[in-house]
Amino acid sequence: MRDIGIDVKAPEGEWDGNKNCPFYGTLRVRGQIIEGIVATLGMDSSIVVERATTRYLKKFERYEKRTRRFSAHLPSCIGEIKLGDRVKIMECRPLSKTVKFCVIEKEDGE
Repeated sequence: MRDIGIDVKAPEGEWDGNKNCPFYGTLRVRGQIIEGIVATLGMDSSIVVERATTRYLKKFERYEKRTRRFSAHLPSCIGEIKLGDRVKIMECRPLSKTVKFCVIEKEDGE
């Protein structure tokens, strides 16, 4: 396993030999680190992560809720992920038309 440059827990799953893995393959991660909740698991080795934020509107003196969805590559070494799990994703090179992030850690407890 190689060091990816940030402090995350070591993945507990088995690696399937895919080169698009930041821990065992050649995929390099850089840039933003985003925490979110898993919203969709339907794709092959990819997931959709949702992050909700609130934004203050000065004119109306209220807050509005905004949701952003990110498609992220799910390496096999991360382990079992279910809907609603909290994960950390990090920016990487584009892996497809929509996938520009990679899952680096599954967070414990809720």
